[in-house]
Amino acid sequence: MSWESSISVSSPAASPPDVGVVIVAAGAGVRAGPGEPKQFRAIDGVPMLLRALRPFVSHPQVDRVVVALPDGYVSQPPDWLATLTGARLHLVPGGGTRSDSVRAGLEVLPSHTRVVLVHDAARPFVSQATIDAVIARARTGVGAVAAVPMGDTVKDVDDDGRVARTVPRARLWRAQTPQGFPIQMLKNAYADMGTDRDRNPTDDAELCERQSLTVEVVVDSPSNVKVTTAEDFRIADALARAMR
Repeated sequence: MSWESSISVSSPAASPPDVGVVIVAAGAGVRAGPGEPKQFRAIDGVPMLLRALRPFVSHPQVDRVVVALPDGYVSQPPDWLATLTGARLHLVPGGGTRSDSVRAGLEVLPSHTRVVLVHDAARPFVSQATIDAVIARARTGVGAVAAVPMGDTVKDVDDDGRVARTVPRARLWRAQTPQGFPIQMLKNAYADMGTDRDRNPTDDAELCERQSLTVEVVVDSPSNVKVTTAEDFRIADALARAMR
């Protein structure tokens, strides 16, 4: 089977699917080097965005997946992506910031959506187990962040490159995606944020944290890596080959 036809839809869940997913794929990816946008580049022969889409489109609890793309790509997406769009997979123009792209995705989720997941297209190896756990936690009424406990020693470094101190890591986690929320929680958080670009959060959990909303971590796998640089693509290729 070719990768173009490798997205399939699982059998329906016991209850009607009510989870919406926003895939953030509107960045330019300049740190990945020259060429097409990084989200369209292949990892072991498969476009990175397709790898990120697969586990969500095939998930029985997911009703709609919305992909926020760079300007111009909604009307002219790559052929492999164009053939996948339809009732369950929508493309929308992203914005100048991550927050703008998430807003655009939220606007086209159906009214019966109860839980929303936000996922970075640059994380092509998310597992169904992680998705299941994030959905389950969000259904309890809190924000849920896929995350990994910090294993490295962390240094606080000043502007001159001097180490100021070693930061205790016992309570430090690396936030990943997906991040899940009751949809009204996230919509309210964005409504409260308004259009103040100076307050743009680095992720959606931060936006909810600012409003003292409860956000909890869900233990994720270290293999759910973020692919940003050319070196990351080489590592991702090796990981994809190992996961065949």
